[in-house]
Amino acid sequence: MFSATINDKTFSVEKNEKGITVADKAIDWDIKPIDGRKFHLIKNHQSYEAELVSIDKESKTLQIRLNKKLVEVALKDRFDLLLEEMGMEDVAGSAVQDIKAPMPGLILDLKVKPGDEVKKGDVVLILEAMKMENIIKSPGDGVVSEVKVNLKQSVEKNQVLITF
Repeated sequence: MFSATINDKTFSVEKNEKGITVADKAIDWDIKPIDGRKFHLIKNHQSYEAELVSIDKESKTLQIRLNKKLVEVALKDRFDLLLEEMGMEDVAGSAVQDIKAPMPGLILDLKVKPGDEVKKGDVVLILEAMKMENIIKSPGDGVVSEVKVNLKQSVEKNQVLITF
């Protein structure tokens, strides 16, 4: 499942064995490729020409020309939606200041100490929650200034674990 935002309207999109649904409604479009980036669509007996103009993988946006009108589509995959649900949607775009617990749990392992330099994606600690080990990674580059938790310490959701 993912979401697509077009002109400030957000739609849930899901692909399953039955096909594709948009906003919980099965889409019944006739789609035929014209070439690598152009498609011909028929929806409700109306014809459309769609052309993929550009893709920005980092910001997860597409520019599509639909019947000669340029439209920008912002996508969020299931991981983006999960981060948003956990209140961590802004971590990718901002400088790292701290890492907070995404859920209540127990600190099983600390992989960093003050003064350590970390890169985006480096494992900083392991948090056990609901009998599952969750690897917590750095959301960006930085130097650890303080580790605010200890091994075997219980933590609450949104508790600051590490500061930069």
